Amino acid sequence: MQTATSSLGDSQHDQIKLEASWKKALRSEFDQDYMKKLRQFLAVELKKKKRLYPKANEYFAAFEHTPLNKVSVVILGQDPYHGPGQAHGLCFSVPPGVPAPPSLKNIFKEIHQDLGLSIPNHGCLTPWADQGVLLLNSVLTVEDGLAASHRNQGWEIFTDSVIRVLNEQEQPLVFMLWGSYAQKKGQFIDRKKHCVLESVHPSPLSAHRGFLGCRHFSKANDFLKKQGLTPIHWGLDRV
Repeated sequence: MQTATSSLGDSQHDQIKLEASWKKALRSEFDQDYMKKLRQFLAVELKKKKRLYPKANEYFAAFEHTPLNKVSVVILGQDPYHGPGQAHGLCFSVPPGVPAPPSLKNIFKEIHQDLGLSIPNHGCLTPWADQGVLLLNSVLTVEDGLAASHRNQGWEIFTDSVIRVLNEQEQPLVFMLWGSYAQKKGQFIDRKKHCVLESVHPSPLSAHRGFLGCRHFSKANDFLKKQGLTPIHWGLDRV
């Protein structure tokens, strides 16, 4: 896949690449003051030898797997997982061999109830991303063991711009907004054009209050079919 380098400053960040179609749409963001402050913040954290997740070359993995012109569904998360080996740049997803976290287990449970698909034995959602599901966290980095540690450092401004770009696309999209955080972030989405599916978060603390039984996955595919678009295969091969 064609990529274009977008430096975030520090030597580690010089290796970060943003997929070409996204870089074209978001190019001006990398010259904004908030982005300069963000890369300064990350550089300081790394200089302090703090362990950040995901790896630097995976900060923009969601964009790498799902180019702008391929997006048909957007799932919006909050922060990367903050445990070792969990985060790899796709919201709710973990690499192969890493146990699925509780919220992801509930997502799989809902897919099983909604579509009758078997529950996978892994939590890697790369096959979804490669089909056009943008798995976007609001904040793209986190410190080891400290949930929400990189909030309000600039990532939210960047991902707001991402959502605006998506909102302006001519093709109608499906947005899955789970929980009040995602719903607030997506409140400006044009609901006359796009399909916006909302429920409580799939966390074990709230899933039984409306996520389980929401049927978002079949509703998304029904919408895509009405648009003449290819539905998503929400099943995952067992590994």
